[in-house]
Amino acid sequence: MNWYLAVLKNYAGFSGRARRQEYWMFTLINFVISLVLLIVGMIIGVEFLVSIYTLAVLVPSLAVSVRRLHDTGRSGWWLLFGFVPFVGAIVLLVFLASDGRQETNEHGVNPKLAPQAI
Repeated sequence: MNWYLAVLKNYAGFSGRARRQEYWMFTLINFVISLVLLIVGMIIGVEFLVSIYTLAVLVPSLAVSVRRLHDTGRSGWWLLFGFVPFVGAIVLLVFLASDGRQETNEHGVNPKLAPQAI
């Protein structure tokens, strides 16, 4: 849960780097919350709970994705590659799942080596 809250605290931080663990823990918790809201919404008859939540975490999701791409040495503009049918999402998934650069790059120091604030 700390990883999720750390991403929300840095909700508009598009600069820097994000570890794989930070990105995937945020994604996992985000998925679980969406699933719970979907089920609760279906039970109480309010279908738009997931939509409101998705809009609320849109900017933090984009920001952590951009920082994750920065960790792999790529520009955040690579997120747009996800709009390419079929192959775009697969390539983007590979980029987001790959290990970050060990050395310091133009986006900052390796977050594995930097002290964690969590």
